[in-house]
Amino acid sequence: MNNPAPWATIPELIDDSAARFATNEAMVDGDVRWNFAEFRDEIHRGARAFMATGIEAGDRIAIWAPNVWEWAIAALGAHCAGAVVVPVNTRFKGREANYLLANSGARMLFTVTDFLDTDYVAALREAGDVPASVEEVVVMRGECPDGTTAFADFVTRADGVDDADRAARSAAVTGDDLCHIMFTSGTTGDPKGAMLIHSAICRAYLAWASVIGLDEDRYLIVNPFFHSFGLNAGILACLMTGSTIIPHSVFDVPSVMNRIPEERISMLPGPPAIYQTILNTEDLDQWDMSSLRLAVTGAAAIPVEMIVQMRERLGFEKVVTGYGLTESSGMATMCRHDDDPEIIAKTSGRAVEGVEVLIMDPEGNEVARGEPGEIVVRGYNVMKGYLNDPEKTAETIDADGWLHTGDIGVMDDGGNIDITDRVKDMFINGGFNAYPAEIENLMMNHPDIGQVAVVGVPDERLGEVGYAFIVLAPGAARDDAAAEAMRTWCKAEMANYKAPRHIEFVDEFPLNASGKVLKYELRGQATAALG
Repeated sequence: MNNPAPWATIPELIDDSAARFATNEAMVDGDVRWNFAEFRDEIHRGARAFMATGIEAGDRIAIWAPNVWEWAIAALGAHCAGAVVVPVNTRFKGREANYLLANSGARMLFTVTDFLDTDYVAALREAGDVPASVEEVVVMRGECPDGTTAFADFVTRADGVDDADRAARSAAVTGDDLCHIMFTSGTTGDPKGAMLIHSAICRAYLAWASVIGLDEDRYLIVNPFFHSFGLNAGILACLMTGSTIIPHSVFDVPSVMNRIPEERISMLPGPPAIYQTILNTEDLDQWDMSSLRLAVTGAAAIPVEMIVQMRERLGFEKVVTGYGLTESSGMATMCRHDDDPEIIAKTSGRAVEGVEVLIMDPEGNEVARGEPGEIVVRGYNVMKGYLNDPEKTAETIDADGWLHTGDIGVMDDGGNIDITDRVKDMFINGGFNAYPAEIENLMMNHPDIGQVAVVGVPDERLGEVGYAFIVLAPGAARDDAAAEAMRTWCKAEMANYKAPRHIEFVDEFPLNASGKVLKYELRGQATAALG
């Protein structure tokens, strides 16, 4: 199928955006205010620095940092040098990050030492040896510990490479080349690297930007850059449409609401919890929100009234929801901005152009409209496969090219899907996918845990949170203090959206005849315990 996007690669997109929107403001972060021509020049400088460092086409570059301008320069510069970007979740602990670095074979890591009182370099080193593949750690913000390189020093290497050589390297990138390896967790407990290509990302997010009507907007990117939403629907969508990238590192209502009038923000995306928090804020009228125009949300159930209130009280002209997963380049279905609020709130929309979405039964047959089944996706947006894992790839993408999402949904007569359950027991905490098997594997490192089973339970603020049932190891304490100590340990050992909020000690788990834990019984037990 031909790619309708005018660019097949991210380097082509960068050059085109600078040509079309040269004097538009492209990046606003602190003292940095670059137009698109200046942004392109800084990206190309980053690419030359990679080349001077010895980075070759296909090498992997990991970035473990919050939303800052340096993140964009490192990622886009890597793309222009033909390298592959491996984003790392800022909520990950050292052990989790080390796994991603080792699994991806990343040659460089770009990170910070001062985000939310966290020194990521220290966290890596405390978790064990930094993987041997990592030849250099570049610190983008904060103090540089021994053995690391300051970002400014990294960038100065660019002076040793001619831009004609950089242009040749960028031109050699093809649409079928990998641009990102985005890690997603699964039922095996180990994160898996979804291999995504330039042409699919370019095409998918041109479609995304078109559906929502992004057009030279001022875009406050609160979604993390390490996530498909922040990187693809944020940075890259802005390049496509001449919109201004305004990174925001930490969401809190006052800081976001202050930036809206300061920067005349017109596009504000985020999970439903963000808008609900804003709507629940006292004295909301003290902020000027007249510039707001576009909102894109999803990843959790949404009350219809919230959509109405977003339009009436926050002034959004367009509110859109959608559905995607890492393995589908981050997108598969979207509502349209002129859909009824009921459709926007209660469904995740319908397939985007060039993508097929069906609801199938376990035998691989399409079910009738209105009947539940597994959501499957086929099209240009489906990943090339999981990094270093052909078996899992074959399990996930069938012989006919259908990506089996593991999500249960119902499709209405208009093709809109409503996600009703998750085959793989995944739960969504504050917009982040949390996978019980991965959490259980991490928790088994605790010496007092003999067995553990984790389920998701409803939470008013975060959508869902983890509830861990634990069979203790012999001799382990079984009281409230022990449960609190385990919660604290979990918060220290894993990203906070994974860490269970509730812990219950049990003598045994309910099992089926095959010895498999009956998670649905545990969910019922947890719901009853929480009243």
